[in-house]
Amino acid sequence: MAKVLLAEDDVTMVSLLKTLLTMEGYEVVALDSDADIVEAALREQPDLLLMDVLLLHQNGLDELKKLRARKGGESMRVLMTSGLDFKDQCLARGANAFIQKPFMPDDLLAALQSTLRS
Repeated sequence: MAKVLLAEDDVTMVSLLKTLLTMEGYEVVALDSDADIVEAALREQPDLLLMDVLLLHQNGLDELKKLRARKGGESMRVLMTSGLDFKDQCLARGANAFIQKPFMPDDLLAALQSTLRS
């Protein structure tokens, strides 16, 4: 079972993602909106970090850059998401993939599976 770490500040989205991913057999760990994402990712060692770009108190692009600079974070699989098209910026900062909201559950699951295989 693959472990997914969620860095998302929308409580409804967290609830929906946890339900969907758990039903699909993933182990899901959701971070609090003001958690230290990099430290949590290094501690949890997920198979994939699913991170929003625009977080309440943090910027996902900045957190991605910090993660990639840390030992153990350079090869972690990261799928970024946002309601705005940040695909180019996310990939340039080292994300493995990007999916724009709103997305259908099947599209998210396909992106997760593709990213986990990469």
